[in-house]
This record gives sequence, structure tokens and C-alpha cells, in this order.
Amino acid sequence: MSLTGLFLVIYLIEHAIGNSLLFLGDGGETFNEFSHYMAGNPIIRVIEIILFAGILFHVFDGFYLWFQNRGARPIKYDAHKHHDKVAWSSRNMIVSGSIVLIFLIVHLKTFFYPYRIVHSVPDLYQATVDAFSSTTYSAFYVFAMVLLGLHLHHGFASAFQTLGMRHPNYYGMIKMLGMILAVGLSGIFAAMPIYFQLAKYLG
Repeated sequence: MSLTGLFLVIYLIEHAIGNSLLFLGDGGETFNEFSHYMAGNPIIRVIEIILFAGILFHVFDGFYLWFQNRGARPIKYDAHKHHDKVAWSSRNMIVSGSIVLIFLIVHLKTFFYPYRIVHSVPDLYQATVDAFSSTTYSAFYVFAMVLLGLHLHHGFASAFQTLGMRHPNYYGMIKMLGMILAVGLSGIFAAMPIYFQLAKYLG
């Protein structure tokens, strides 16, 4: 669970860097060139297979551990005390993860499937503009990115703790790095629909 989670963080960093090309204001030329390069690179194809396997394992393991934990605690203890001591992101990893999973399915159907599988979308930048012209889709995108940030905030530090790296000398730095990644990555992704929504209304 920890290893696949950290692997997915690496992918999110790469994905955020690539998507940042949308903000260059060159009509999507650089973004489309980057997208075509990634789509035609055989090494990227192999990494994508590993990535999808990692996502499936992370999702399966997440639900498995959630059911296992519920089974190990059939009688609920004092919820108020528990809630006071533990952050929302920690208590609701299954909630944030499930909504992010739903978002991922919608996202793949909107972009990956038509562009990489059936090749019905030759211009990925225009497809992005079209998708984010929908206020409903944009709002859901931003909402999902907020939950992604919460998921990353707890999950990043938790992964290192699970791997036995909770040392007082550097665990604080790990938590700070997790916060930076959570805010930075979710912020970059959430900025995309906001950017195109503003462009639509402001011209």
C-alpha cells in the first residue's frame, strides 16, 4: 500500500509538470507536442502498464485494509473522543480515496480513452478546453482535487511511517514535504479548470 502510494505520487508530479504546459498561453502547441511525445514513447507505454497495475493494487489493498480494520473493531468506541484526536484526512482516507477513484474513472473516460485508445481526439488541448468549458465538470474536478490533497497529506507521511521511517530527527521534514506535495499538486490540477473557466467568461 505504501510503496504503490509513493509510486503514484511520483506519477502525479510528472503529470502535474506536463499539465502545467497548459498555462503557457501558446494555444496548446507545447502541450500537444508533449502529449504526442508521451503517447509515442514505448518506455512510457511500459510505465503506463505498471502505473495501472499500481492503481489497481492500491485501490484493492485500500478497500481490503478498510474492511479488515472494520472487522477487527466490530464495536464502535467513543466516536467524539476519537474524532477530537485524529484529523479528518486520517479518519476518512477511504472516503477521499473513493471519490478520487470515481474522478479517475471519469478523467480516463474524458481524456485517456478517446486520445490514447480509440484515437478519436487528435487535439488533446482542445479536448481539455472543451471539457473545462463545462461548469459542472470543472466544479467536480476542483472538488476531487481538494480531496486528493487531503488524501496525499495523510497518505504521504503515513507511507513512510509504515515503512519504518518515523524517526524524530526527520519525520517532521517528511510531514512538511507531504504538506507541500499535497497543496502543490492538488493546487496545480485544480488551477486548470479554474483557468479555463475564467478564460471562458473573461474572454
